[in-house]
Amino acid sequence: MKPSLADDGPRNTSSSSSSSSVAQAEQTERIELLARLQATRRHTEHLAAALSPEDQGLQSMPDTSPTKWHQAHTTWFFETLVLRPWARDYQVFDPHFAQLFNSYYEALGARHPRPQRGLLSRPALSEVQAYRAHVDRALADLALHADADSWAQARPLLELGLQHEQQHQELILSDILHAFSLNPLAPAYLAPAYLAQAPASHPATTLQWLAHPGGLVSVGAPAGGFAFDNESPRHAVQMAGFEIANRLVNCGEFAAFIEDGGYRQANLWLADGWALAQAQAWQQPSYWRPQPDGSWQVFGLAGEQALDPHAPVMQLSFYEAAAYAEWAGARLPTEFEWEAAAGSGRLSQLFDQAWQWTHSAYHPYPGFKPWAGAVGEYNGKFMVGQMVLRGGSLATPPGHARLSYRNFFAPQARWQFSGLRLARDLPSHQGQT
Repeated sequence: MKPSLADDGPRNTSSSSSSSSVAQAEQTERIELLARLQATRRHTEHLAAALSPEDQGLQSMPDTSPTKWHQAHTTWFFETLVLRPWARDYQVFDPHFAQLFNSYYEALGARHPRPQRGLLSRPALSEVQAYRAHVDRALADLALHADADSWAQARPLLELGLQHEQQHQELILSDILHAFSLNPLAPAYLAPAYLAQAPASHPATTLQWLAHPGGLVSVGAPAGGFAFDNESPRHAVQMAGFEIANRLVNCGEFAAFIEDGGYRQANLWLADGWALAQAQAWQQPSYWRPQPDGSWQVFGLAGEQALDPHAPVMQLSFYEAAAYAEWAGARLPTEFEWEAAAGSGRLSQLFDQAWQWTHSAYHPYPGFKPWAGAVGEYNGKFMVGQMVLRGGSLATPPGHARLSYRNFFAPQARWQFSGLRLARDLPSHQGQT
């Protein structure tokens, strides 16, 4: 029989009282983590509920995945890394799912090719939903009844799985938005409760330059709380003084870049970006649509809307962001400048509008060590050919973002909720006496 948490009642001796306190603390921890986990799983289903079964099977390009696949993959993650090793007597829902829904974990076996996820009409959506329910019941049983040793091993993996599912919640939105952008009907994704995070309109806010003195600054995840392995170890970085914009670049400002020929001036662009922009005929951000009268419509989660000049510009590649910064007489901040400035509390639009490209390549921190086991493949093996984004977006689940979070994408990616914040070197006269 599995031990019941209710069996751990108070005892008369001080030793047993101490044991009881530990048991009570562990019980509270289990219940709180389970509640957070269940809320996260429900949120995924809430996001998917706005979509038809046909919508949920769409894969519009190799870099995106169907909503159905996201739901199954996050469930596979819990089944494979938590339940199979740590839940007593767990029965796998369907052994074929191990190959269908593994993303990139070499240590965990064969995988269905990523560009072909949209071909998986089977299993049906209803079967994926049954898979989620099966795994959810087992996760609840594990949290409430696992022995102390099993719980100690499973708990950090449950937290990782929760954070992993939150990442896929944002991908559900960015991926379906890309698919819908290719539909001539320009369908809107309807989830008013979720979209309520973003204001319907954006106030006009003057761009201000905020000075940071630089110096020796500590960056990376502090002790305590969850962080991915790529956020560690915390370490000191020496940086020169700089200035950073108080807000993100908005659509009106980016429209001025377009009108000034920003997509036609090679001198503004990095060489690879210019070659890509020419090859793919980039003339504006990927979801901007020119109108006969010279205005713009912007496609987003609420469908096609007139351009709001004060809304942060989004769906930019790193190359477009860097070209705009060059045109504006500025640059992109490094990820360390961003973190140092964000920690001052003076910047707006940090976490709830658009991810912000930095000019930092995605490299390991000094002393970085990936997690042990299969989860060591989570971040470390992607530390080449990617650029770091900081902050969060209107699609980032509440509570998921933090100052040390390192998002990363290839520099050509332009379907994410990605924008930019400007930085520039501190004028030489400042700081002199």
